[in-house]
Amino acid sequence: MRTGAKPFLKWAGGKGQLLLQLDGHLPVELQEQTFTYIEPFVGGGAMLFHMLRKYPNITHVIINDINPHLITAYRVVKEQPVELIHRLAALERDYFTLRHDEAKKDFFLNVRDIFNEAELDDVDRTKFLLFLNHTCFNGLYRVNAKGKFNVPFGRYLHPAICNADTILADSEVLNKADVTILTGDYELTANAMQEGLNFFYFDPPYRPLNATSSFNSYTKEDFNDNEQIRLRDFCARISGEPDVRWMLSNADCSAKNPKDTFFEDNYADFHIYRVSASRAINANPDKRGKLTELLIKNYE
Repeated sequence: MRTGAKPFLKWAGGKGQLLLQLDGHLPVELQEQTFTYIEPFVGGGAMLFHMLRKYPNITHVIINDINPHLITAYRVVKEQPVELIHRLAALERDYFTLRHDEAKKDFFLNVRDIFNEAELDDVDRTKFLLFLNHTCFNGLYRVNAKGKFNVPFGRYLHPAICNADTILADSEVLNKADVTILTGDYELTANAMQEGLNFFYFDPPYRPLNATSSFNSYTKEDFNDNEQIRLRDFCARISGEPDVRWMLSNADCSAKNPKDTFFEDNYADFHIYRVSASRAINANPDKRGKLTELLIKNYE
């Protein structure tokens, strides 16, 4: 199995820099027995690929996301990696023949329009998604109220658009495991649980630290406080199963405002920890830097 499997997309809130800390909070049972790994908000997949690299005793994997283009990309990477590389490399060559920023910006905007408006097969949709992700501002995935991708051009000198080694490595690990890929509400994953130990890792859209820091526009649906509470209820419900362990990441709102004990109140019946993270996405560079995030678990 290749060891180079890692996210093929940039993703706001991706867990690449937190993997060592997250790994230290995993249930000890995962080292002792076979288990099913379930990620209801898969996003960029940093934790997914970490788990697939580290745990050969995973017998089944279930990943889900409400973003249909993202899930299409996972299916294409798993099932059609060579054709994806062929088409993406051609798009990359066309882009790099352009000498001036304005021409590259026009090319980017044209691709964005095609991605938003055209009828595309799955490989082309994934090809354009990867292109936009690696050439847009800060590698964001953000949509407007109509569900249209609206991130501006990034002006990078030489972005890595087609990383064939990563795509092939990811395809290999996704095919080595028994992977079920779902698209829709995270509660669908409960129906896909298997016999024996099931481990869930939840990385939902984060609750904003303040009114100006909200970034959860991965889809046109808003993940507000009512949705955060619905997720808490879901976690409480699956905790009633004897062989379910789960871990959830979210913003440490009380670190910013000690009176904002939303998560401490709502997850009072579970175990809450703090881990160090870095804020990389902010229009003001002075507001980037270290902060803490919450890890909430139904086990010690």
